Amino acid sequence: MHENRTSYPKRKNQMYQQLQELPKKYSVISIIKMNKVRSAQILPLRKALKGEVEFVCVKDKIALKALESLDVPGIKEIFAEIKGQIMFIFTNMSPFKLNVLLAKNKIMMAARGGDVASIDIVVPAKNTGIAPGPMLTEFKEAGIPTKIDQGTIWIAKDHTPALKGDTINEKLASILSKLDIKPIEAGISLYVALEDGLTYAETEMRIDVEKVREQFSQAHREAISLSIEAAYITADNIAQILGKASQHARALSVESGFMTVETREQILQKAHAQAESVAKQANYTSA
Repeated sequence: MHENRTSYPKRKNQMYQQLQELPKKYSVISIIKMNKVRSAQILPLRKALKGEVEFVCVKDKIALKALESLDVPGIKEIFAEIKGQIMFIFTNMSPFKLNVLLAKNKIMMAARGGDVASIDIVVPAKNTGIAPGPMLTEFKEAGIPTKIDQGTIWIAKDHTPALKGDTINEKLASILSKLDIKPIEAGISLYVALEDGLTYAETEMRIDVEKVREQFSQAHREAISLSIEAAYITADNIAQILGKASQHARALSVESGFMTVETREQILQKAHAQAESVAKQANYTSA
């Protein structure tokens, strides 16, 4: 029916043009699967990454048609991942750095039935501003203690209807939405990325920043320890090396009885202790 179609909606034409131009402008092409993303997550990201990243939300057919004629190394390698509603992210930033930034820009969102709580959900004691009626029954079914005061429903005391990791049912999700409680932490991660002809899968781009930071810290501590043990002097370890050398020199001086201003007191104390020990041993033998 559309084989002879010669005109398309303005929005589709814009997306097509963007997908023709942006892959030539940027070195990294990344894809996000939109079936895992809510629209409320996108706007904060656009603001946070403005100037560094360009987003294009598009359907697979338009994307494939726009990209199939491009002479971009490796572009055809990602065609198999272009399915359904997706979002392209174009940037010159490393896909690994981009994925870390996306992970940092998480937001708290309202729950839907079936969502898993990201935090312990606490419903605080307060005036809900909701008039008595069917909502009273919903609060009761959720186990939230209430009372009626001045024509509105009040939550009598703080209550925790769900803990982190619990599945939120539809009725509780509805209550939390009315109370403006957002217990779902939502973030975005890259599904696939193309950089300089190399394709990266979702699992390859996941980086535990804290773990990597600790690994670098551990490597630094071990390098310092090794350099001190080998007496390899650097600006970072010279104080420790000199301190260690001083301790060894002092110990050798005391052990050999080579008296210096710094060690004479220890040497005399050691000699005195040894003399007392010999005297006691001599007295014991003569007795």
